[in-house]
Amino acid sequence: MSYRTYHEIHGEDESRLLSQVTEQRARVGRRLESVERVIAIMSGKGGVGKSYVTARLAAGAASRAKAIGVLDADLRSPTVARLLGAEGPLVVTDDGVDPALCRDGVRVVSTDLLLEEGQPLAWREPAHERFVWRGVQETGVLREFLSDVTWGRLDLLLVDLPPGADGVVDLKELVPDITGALIVTIPSEESRRSVARTMRAASDAGIPLLGVVENMSGYHCPECGGSRPLFAGTAGADLAEAFGVPLLARGPFLPQHTTASLDHDDSDALVDGFLRMLA
Repeated sequence: MSYRTYHEIHGEDESRLLSQVTEQRARVGRRLESVERVIAIMSGKGGVGKSYVTARLAAGAASRAKAIGVLDADLRSPTVARLLGAEGPLVVTDDGVDPALCRDGVRVVSTDLLLEEGQPLAWREPAHERFVWRGVQETGVLREFLSDVTWGRLDLLLVDLPPGADGVVDLKELVPDITGALIVTIPSEESRRSVARTMRAASDAGIPLLGVVENMSGYHCPECGGSRPLFAGTAGADLAEAFGVPLLARGPFLPQHTTASLDHDDSDALVDGFLRMLA
């Protein structure tokens, strides 16, 4: 079975689908002209602390006088806005949608700022064959976040992606000159296998792999100040070696998984290593 894309439609297109998509992609390019780097934060599976790593990087880089934006592309399970203390509602102006401002001036856009508390994301698709439309609508929201949000001048725009490779491949199509992807894993062998597949898919799509962060490498004890193993495995080091990228940091699991713990010592090492890599 084969399908035609909108590039292959001949004759008059009454819906103007091709021109609408082309115009919106052009708006993405214009909107991101003042953004120096766009970096995807991705993983192969959920529950590895990807959004927390994104928040740590955003807050840490902003505290070092960097202009930072965060786009929460995990539309169904948005968490990074709450981690950074961002609050809605978002404001619509004649120029577009203003991102929410939070700690150290980090600019954030997330579906968490658009949904009623506790309400799931719901699409207004046709009642039949909803799965056909869902991917199109999710990509459309990502395109609108990039093209309609007034990001302004940024040193970094961090895109917190949902688990898996589809999100980063879609982002590459919308932002062809994406700086690259930072990968988050936990130490376990199961995570290594899942994340390796996602890294391979991203690499095959021409997305530079910038480095690996191994999260939850141990349990940090607030009383004694020491750390204990939390998962068996060495996924961070193994993935870094297999793909020829640096292991930027190995961070412990912190009982207080909030922005307050962004000041932990390992956060400085992660942020400094990340910014050195980009220099």
